Amino acid sequence: MSVLRLILGDQLSTSLSSLRDYQPGDTLLMCELKQETQCVRHHKKKLVFVLSAMRHFSRALQDWGFSVRYFTLDDALTSFTEAVHCALQENTYSRVVVTHPGEWRVLAELKTLQQQLTMPLEIREDDRFLCTQQAFAHWAEGKKQLRMEFFYREMRKRYSILMEGKQPVGGQWNYDSQNRKSLPDDIQPPEPCQFKPDTITQEVMALVDQHFPHNFGSTQGFSYGIDQTQAEKVLSTFIEQRLGLFGDYQDAMKTNQPWLFHSHLGLYLNIGLLTPLQVIQQAETAYRKGAIPLNAAEGFIRQVLGWREYVRGIYWLKMPDYAKLNTLHATRHLPDFYWHGETKMHCLSECVNNTRDNAYAHHIQRLMVLGNFSLLAGINPSEVSRWFLEVYADAYE
Repeated sequence: MSVLRLILGDQLSTSLSSLRDYQPGDTLLMCELKQETQCVRHHKKKLVFVLSAMRHFSRALQDWGFSVRYFTLDDALTSFTEAVHCALQENTYSRVVVTHPGEWRVLAELKTLQQQLTMPLEIREDDRFLCTQQAFAHWAEGKKQLRMEFFYREMRKRYSILMEGKQPVGGQWNYDSQNRKSLPDDIQPPEPCQFKPDTITQEVMALVDQHFPHNFGSTQGFSYGIDQTQAEKVLSTFIEQRLGLFGDYQDAMKTNQPWLFHSHLGLYLNIGLLTPLQVIQQAETAYRKGAIPLNAAEGFIRQVLGWREYVRGIYWLKMPDYAKLNTLHATRHLPDFYWHGETKMHCLSECVNNTRDNAYAHHIQRLMVLGNFSLLAGINPSEVSRWFLEVYADAYE
């Protein structure tokens, strides 16, 4: 009997666990929902990126022979629950299959739906990530401190990344001390990959302007990739043009230089158009071929294999109480200049303006300026977290 397979908006991967045993007669369900577009006031370019990428992925799936039921915003569905019930009314299925979501809120809804349905709802592991929730919990068990550095070393060993036998390449695990140079005036970073919006993206831009006129930012100037081919182009261009100097200048900031030598791959990793192992292996290959130095390869791989996996592990280990923590009792509200950028503090103004224009800021802007100011000023962490979730195109809880 046929299966209904729900694909969430950040699961645009052909390697998705819920797709692996697809059979003719099954239906893939994708849906643009009020609940997801309005849970926070997302940056307009973030909405364009996600909705356009979803529509392109749906079209690609159909071209590859999959049967897809796609609900758009115009269908006015509010939740995944409503979308599943609508699909079940249209056809007969033996079960519903979905890959584990990336947010606690969505998982809670799926578990409630699981109890409501008269058929099985199977939630499969999201094995696009390299450390399962169970493996992370096992690593964390009994530890007084959950140090990312130690987790990262275990992941290097597990996947044999930048290793020579049991030892790290070069004799060190971490080359961060070599990655703190200021950007000289005579070095000009290359322009980022840009793509002209096609008809689908233009339609989405008009849709976002119509439905979300008061959200942060603008749809104008949207130029991100929106499918797997374009995402792979961003990856290859980064490795060829930027990764060699990423290590040296990853901690640098410069006025009117929002991109520098950063990868801009978070968008494509977090929505599923690239996989972490794909990104890591291509970076390591470039190092092994002598195309980039070790400090660049290690510094970049640490972000993906270390930090990205570690933060996800912490999230699922600690939620839902984690979202409510406020250990330093910070109570100030987020300053208005986080929205308009009008402040005499030039570094903050520059970071906010970059964020408004691009739905992007590189990790030093986010961490050392926007995040550090919030810490020093005692801003309520829930307000800071909500702002980050709203304004960045690669941001998911």
